[in-house]
Amino acid sequence: MLRGASPFISSFAAFVAIGSCCAPNKLSIRLTFAAELPYTSAMTISQDKSTVIRPFPHLCCPLDGAGLTPNDKTWRCEHGHSFDVAKQGYVNLLPVQNKRSKDPGDSKAMVQARARFLAEGFYAPLAEALAATVLTAPADSLLDAGCGEGYYLRHVLDTAASRGAELSAAALDISKWAVQAAAKRDPRVSWLVASNSSVPVPDHSIDTLLCVFGFPVETEFKRVLSADGRLIMVDPAPSHLHELKQVIYDEVKEKPGSLPVSDAWTLVSEERVTFSVELPSREVIHDLLAMTPHLYRTSSAGRARAEALTSLTVTVDIWLRVFTLNV
Repeated sequence: MLRGASPFISSFAAFVAIGSCCAPNKLSIRLTFAAELPYTSAMTISQDKSTVIRPFPHLCCPLDGAGLTPNDKTWRCEHGHSFDVAKQGYVNLLPVQNKRSKDPGDSKAMVQARARFLAEGFYAPLAEALAATVLTAPADSLLDAGCGEGYYLRHVLDTAASRGAELSAAALDISKWAVQAAAKRDPRVSWLVASNSSVPVPDHSIDTLLCVFGFPVETEFKRVLSADGRLIMVDPAPSHLHELKQVIYDEVKEKPGSLPVSDAWTLVSEERVTFSVELPSREVIHDLLAMTPHLYRTSSAGRARAEALTSLTVTVDIWLRVFTLNV
């Protein structure tokens, strides 16, 4: 490690940023799990020279697209733009002119609620399924576009490391609170405050692109994916959190089923991951509601009904899909 450098910068010291940022067969599986005890990964990551997960080194300036190079605790491009590494180990590459609000993305309270909920292992079966899907094909580089507090990516990387897979990883989210929380937990990743509308990595530099409960921006996803790259998406299926919706809404409306991307993509595989979760307390139910958009979509009366519950069994129902670009 470089003397006086943060773990984030030191991890990149051996790399030079390059490149420019210019511009099926269907498989359906239904899994049912009983309520689970709090989940803790049994996998541990070695911190010695055998560690094979490393930060993705090729970042781009969000102002002019030039490659960024690490220098002490700052990333700089050839045109003099510089971006400091925060003490938590992330870089903010979201220019103020690209923000739609003063504090975009999930709030600090939403991030904290999600972190508490996921730490209890309620969504562990989904994390397992996602990791298995990611590792079905070799990849040198992975980007989590909309990483939140990093729960799913950490599980993917733990699984990859346990198998000796070599992988460089980057992750972005528009919420600085989410990226701060993620960066504190894991130095193996290039953590970025950035938007899916302007992904600060070079063209065709990503082999596997994750979009977990996120918002795909197809033009950018097409640009950054390599020729044989995969887009892996996680989206709610029709029964997801149905029991909670019945409590908070006067009427639960069914959404028409459709793929989350255009026909410019080929659906390679589709897996439906479904299981039940028992929420044992008012606090856990509050965290589930607070970490979802339903908190703002429901009425005050709906929120009050949810807050009055002391336990609830909900269905987790998720589509896990893999896409490739049409040739």
